Amino acid sequence: MSCFVINISSSDDIKTKGVTTLLGEPRKAVIKLAIPMIIAMSITTIYNFVDTLWVSGFGANWFTISQTVEVGAKAVAAVGFVLPFFMMIIALSTGIGVGCGSAISRRIGAKDKKGADNVAIHSIFLIILISIAFTLPLFFLSEFLFVFIGAKDAAILASSYGKIIFLGSFFIFFTYIANAILRGEGDAKRAMYAMMFGAGLNIVLDPIFIYNFNLGVTGAAYATVFSMAITTLILMYWLFFRKDTYVNFIFPGFRFNREILKDIFRVGLPASIQQLSMSITIVILIAFIAFIKGDEGITIYTIGWRVVTIAILPLLGIATAVVSVGGAAFGARAFEKLKTVFYYSIKIGLIIEIIIAVIIFLLAPLIISAFTTYDLELIILSPDIVMFLQISCLFFPGAAFGIMASSLFQGIGKGIYSLISTLLRTVILAPLFAVIFVFIFDIGLVGVWYAIVVANLIGSVVSSSWCRWYIYNLNDKKIKLNLKQTFKN
Repeated sequence: MSCFVINISSSDDIKTKGVTTLLGEPRKAVIKLAIPMIIAMSITTIYNFVDTLWVSGFGANWFTISQTVEVGAKAVAAVGFVLPFFMMIIALSTGIGVGCGSAISRRIGAKDKKGADNVAIHSIFLIILISIAFTLPLFFLSEFLFVFIGAKDAAILASSYGKIIFLGSFFIFFTYIANAILRGEGDAKRAMYAMMFGAGLNIVLDPIFIYNFNLGVTGAAYATVFSMAITTLILMYWLFFRKDTYVNFIFPGFRFNREILKDIFRVGLPASIQQLSMSITIVILIAFIAFIKGDEGITIYTIGWRVVTIAILPLLGIATAVVSVGGAAFGARAFEKLKTVFYYSIKIGLIIEIIIAVIIFLLAPLIISAFTTYDLELIILSPDIVMFLQISCLFFPGAAFGIMASSLFQGIGKGIYSLISTLLRTVILAPLFAVIFVFIFDIGLVGVWYAIVVANLIGSVVSSSWCRWYIYNLNDKKIKLNLKQTFKN
């Protein structure tokens, strides 16, 4: 591991290289920051995919497994019930990370180095407090929560898997906030290295813990937490000991500053609620799915959604670049750059997602076959999983508009606008259309899949139109202000 760490960063040049990228030509900046994050998020998303693949029984043909170890459809359902709560952890850490990254980028754009340092230190302390407050209730209430949202036979498995994830949540929180600090100062490559290392380690450890140690689905949880812990140590080394980041951490004498907290939470809190709303929506949809088809329905959704997350991850990678580059442009009052960032990110996101949607639609049966080689119940469910995947493909290209708009709002400090757009799509439209399609049109489980598609497309149209209008007004106000100053002179 030491060789890995030493070779990543070399000199003081790395402190300013990312900043130069942030403040440079916006198209190049978006690409330079997006590519490392797409690679990193691809690996990270793939290991979530691999988690589900291994617990489905994929490795039973190569490993000797005890008859008492549960893998297959029930284990996949258990992972599915934990998914919304795992996403809550990601939501809170991502939200604070977005608030931190946006605040750092805007201060870099405004050439406020000391302010950027203060934001980074505040973020570290915040994430420690939040991780403690979040972990304890979930750990002690886990089994009750899973039964409450509809778990039946899979409740005990879900609880054993979830408790391990919840206990290791500090490592997840810290990893996300540290990566956000690196991205905020334009150092997306090291964020990529950290995420790739953790994800790669998890992929290797999964079959060992699940099959060799005969831990089953709980083994997947141990592998995830252990790999995140190692990643946390690497990030701590870079930030606190090697000290070659643009921002500096001076902990002695630290006191919380109300204005900095407000700035972080102005973007971070809406971003967290925005992410949490997605988790809440998943809980609601899981309740719908469990009502219609029980644990089998959860299995269909869990496997299908793993593939969907891989499909849209290029958009999420581009979005992280939009937050940083957009924030720096806004901090420097370069509103034309802001406009370029918005339209260019949508353009490349749209092209990528059209290609991905076509590929997944055509290859859906082949993709799903990887999950259905061991368990008879999964073989029976495979046509339903393929249908879910092919219906979901319909919203991939349209998601580019909504995701880029939300990210730009976050970058410029208008987190509440991003939140409103997301709440419309998730908490309001998705459950509403699920009720309409399932109970009024009476088309069963397929109605939930179409509800996800329609809600995402309508939400994307609304948020992208709003963002375009906001950027236009920024440029219009700047032109009027410049004219006014010219006449005064």
